[in-house]
Amino acid sequence: MMRRRTAITVVAVAATVGILGAKLVDIQVVNAAELQKKSVNAKEVETTLLGARGSIVDDSGTVLADTVYKYTAAVSPKDAVAGKDGKANMIEAAAKIGAITGQGGPAVQKIIEDALAANPKSQYALVKTGLDVGAFTKLDKLPYPWLTFTKVPARTYPNGAVAGNLLGYVSAGGLGGLEDSENACLAGENGSQTYQRGADGVAIPGSTVTQKDAKDGGTLKLTIDRDLQWFSEQTLAQQVAATGSKFGFVTVADAKTGKIKAIAQWPALDPNNIDATDPQYWGLLPFTTPYEPGSTFKALTAAMLIDQGKASPTSEVLAPYRFVSGQGADLHDSGYHDPERLTLTGVLMNSSNVGMSILGKALTDQTRYDYLKKFGIGDASGLPYPGQSDGILNPVADWDDQTKYATMFGQGVSATQIQMVSAYQALANGGTRIPLSLVEGCTKSDGTVVDVPKPKATQVVSAGAANTTLGMMESVVTQGELAKQLQIPGYRVAAKTGTAQQPDGNGGYLPSYYVSVMGVAPVDDPQYVVSVNLGYPTTITSSAAAAPLFHTIMSQVLKTYRVKPSTSTPADYPPYY
Repeated sequence: MMRRRTAITVVAVAATVGILGAKLVDIQVVNAAELQKKSVNAKEVETTLLGARGSIVDDSGTVLADTVYKYTAAVSPKDAVAGKDGKANMIEAAAKIGAITGQGGPAVQKIIEDALAANPKSQYALVKTGLDVGAFTKLDKLPYPWLTFTKVPARTYPNGAVAGNLLGYVSAGGLGGLEDSENACLAGENGSQTYQRGADGVAIPGSTVTQKDAKDGGTLKLTIDRDLQWFSEQTLAQQVAATGSKFGFVTVADAKTGKIKAIAQWPALDPNNIDATDPQYWGLLPFTTPYEPGSTFKALTAAMLIDQGKASPTSEVLAPYRFVSGQGADLHDSGYHDPERLTLTGVLMNSSNVGMSILGKALTDQTRYDYLKKFGIGDASGLPYPGQSDGILNPVADWDDQTKYATMFGQGVSATQIQMVSAYQALANGGTRIPLSLVEGCTKSDGTVVDVPKPKATQVVSAGAANTTLGMMESVVTQGELAKQLQIPGYRVAAKTGTAQQPDGNGGYLPSYYVSVMGVAPVDDPQYVVSVNLGYPTTITSSAAAAPLFHTIMSQVLKTYRVKPSTSTPADYPPYY
């Protein structure tokens, strides 16, 4: 009898287990997806999975822009005071929360009580925004299920204003700089997930379902050298202040590759706090704002003359103070002088507008226009920076006689600093202009590397013409008015100064100047192009204001990249005859 009962019991238990097992299989396997769908639909809450914005790094991988996460803390006031001794427990919890957020317990308590006063069933009250990871971690450890958090991405620029105008910004009002133009590389793609929420507003464990995976943005690698960029900005800021200038620029480019190693502006933008800078300086003016370049343009005209065989370094010109063409052009040099017996070399050294105009007549207007276009004048640089200007190079048909001559020495035409750097890169690179570059490439979050296409080079003038022009420009450094300020011991340096009056918009000029020094070193094996520009200095109004800045920047560049000193002597081109 006992055995029979035992057998019946075993069979009953086995049957029960079998039925339950079959039901579990039906719930967890056969109909799992459908049941989950019904459950989620009934209590579903959707949240966003954030795809992080990618980093911007310099040529060595140093981070210039990055994404960090901040946290927003909120409470469910109704649940905070629920249960026995609810208010007392809430006051105790508020004290702990306030101690971490820095608000203090009474402030957090007031937030909860004000929310309940407005709505006794309130399930949301904002406590604090902008919490860092440390504060979030401490708060998250508190045993309060009614305390919730939202993860919010924030852009950070660890070097402050270093390259700030180039990097741009991410703000509620939109994007700027490379953050804008390179958004396709940097932008992340958000995903989504859903979870079931209980009556207390807390997510039910195990109910989370990812609907779409988030995808992080890529890493943008620049050609910029962070340390040289910092040095350029600091030195520029000092010289802007010392000369009473309104603004200033510095650009350094690799002569053989066209890669920009530094591009500084003052006033500078700190992307962490864009409101601290006047909006007119949020962008990078070397890209967006053209100026009449002045006498730095004469190097381009000299190169054209040499390339066309219309002049040599020793070509002679008797240059008076004033020149009147008889066809409408009336021009003069910057200061009165008796007629000077100059060579083309001397025209560059003394920066004679009249001498360059007389020699430049050997070239047709169309020939010079075509050369200028090949030098990159009149066309935006093609670099990935928003809002670039083409500058102004009017068609030859629109030139009057004054413009015909003025364009030989940098008036009647306008160019951005970056266009002028590109033109000088051609002179430094044997006459071959390689479009300047700022971006090395983009590394996607999956490791895929998207390189920037290799730029197409343009032979502007022959190597002989380019090298001869540099040799003539060297006289500015060895014998010119600013020789002592421009010379760098051990290195052959070619440079050209520029002092351009500010146009008044009515065909005339204001009594303020845009001064520049542009140069190349070493002349016997050109490695780097440096351009320094000061806008409207007041203590010194000539290119003498920019000369010390050029010397300091070029010296630092040669030191930074351990450029070998020159081993040859300067060309023996006489400036006078």
